[in-house]
Amino acid sequence: SSLLLMSGVVVAVGLCRRLARRRLYSRPFLFAFLLEMFSTFQICACTNELSLLGNVEPKPHTALTLTYGFTVLHGLTLAGSACNPCGTLQPMWGGGTSLSMGGLKIAAQFVAALLARVFMHFIWSLEMTEPHLGALSQGCGSPMQTTETQAFCIELLFSVVFQLAVLRAESVNPKYRVHLIALLITMLVYAGGNLTGAIFNPALAFSLHADCFYDKFLSYALVYWIAPCLGKFLILHVF
Repeated sequence: SSLLLMSGVVVAVGLCRRLARRRLYSRPFLFAFLLEMFSTFQICACTNELSLLGNVEPKPHTALTLTYGFTVLHGLTLAGSACNPCGTLQPMWGGGTSLSMGGLKIAAQFVAALLARVFMHFIWSLEMTEPHLGALSQGCGSPMQTTETQAFCIELLFSVVFQLAVLRAESVNPKYRVHLIALLITMLVYAGGNLTGAIFNPALAFSLHADCFYDKFLSYALVYWIAPCLGKFLILHVF
């Protein structure tokens, strides 16, 4: 049921993206906003559902396999969308995107993160499958299972590794690049998922753990917003 739900989200987002391209291509700002919003919604909604499947046997093989598979699927279906505020900063830094367009895309990403959270909470409230039972009663299911300093360093390191890999993979054939990036993300999730969640995406972190941002805003903003963005700026400064 979870796989059908996530597949349905992917299909619906694909149809919305195609419709936006046909009807709104002549309105660049609205087109860019909706395209980024739909794409980020897909990633956030699917990852919210994947977060419930972490304890499915055999552990952690099932969760990691699904992470790899859906990361490849996102890469193939969401080409041209950053879906990550850190990724939007790169063209803004290099002058390829105006400040207004970059800000619009980042706003779209956080709007999508919130919409995905509301949508998934509605689906979970229906309790259609066993993983959905009690999903709404968890409150702040904190992914931070280490000290704040260590969590900051882990997210910073993972952001640097990920952003560097993305830059180095630009010369790789796209049909191989998506698998390389998916493999790297899966490895990072395996390495640090039990410590910080290995998110390194501010919008996704907000969608997954909004309750934690409400309770401990400064700590979570430092680890899941500032650390990934700082990692991105380090890569942009060096390269």
